[in-house]
Amino acid sequence: MTSTDTPRRGAEKRQAVLEGALTVFARDGYTRAGIDTIAKEAGVSTRTIYNHFTDKARLFEDVILYSANRVAEAQLAILERHLRKVTDIEQDLIDFGLEWHRRDPAQDRHFALIRHLNADVDHIPPPAIEAWQEAGPLRVFRAFADWLAGLADRGLLRVPDPERAALHLTQLTSPQSPSFRARQPTDAEITESVRAGVHAFLHGYGAN
Repeated sequence: MTSTDTPRRGAEKRQAVLEGALTVFARDGYTRAGIDTIAKEAGVSTRTIYNHFTDKARLFEDVILYSANRVAEAQLAILERHLRKVTDIEQDLIDFGLEWHRRDPAQDRHFALIRHLNADVDHIPPPAIEAWQEAGPLRVFRAFADWLAGLADRGLLRVPDPERAALHLTQLTSPQSPSFRARQPTDAEITESVRAGVHAFLHGYGAN
């Protein structure tokens, strides 16, 4: 056995615990998830979990950071892909909105985890919530605002408050129905919502 085998195996086990815990927390929520269940899902012993994580609260915080960072990186890539070289402001914002709002099955566990987090917020350690906000939503939101400010600097938009503009664009293009959020919108519904939302956004923030 080489000197690198033990650290490598340790890293692999930690990764297995994070993946297993993400699955269990996304399915059962924080309060109902048990360490024994997580260990079984991860294919490790409970002792292995406690060797890597102090307790369930610390494990949850690390899991939400792990998941939030992956989702944030994917969202930041979408922002850069569509907003780095804008030539037709309306069509490019539509293309951005279509990718932004379409469901990515790879992120299903993360958003199930967030739904549980919102439902169990009174029982979840505050550091876990703060860590998630900074690693995920706030990080992406600030980057989104910066991209819109950059478009304003190029004379493509009028954006006196970039963060408010980012919020408005997100909300205006959202295809989710406030009356029935459980149903996943169809591609046609997403396209209709995004096109109408971008049109409304440009009515308020367009350069002309």
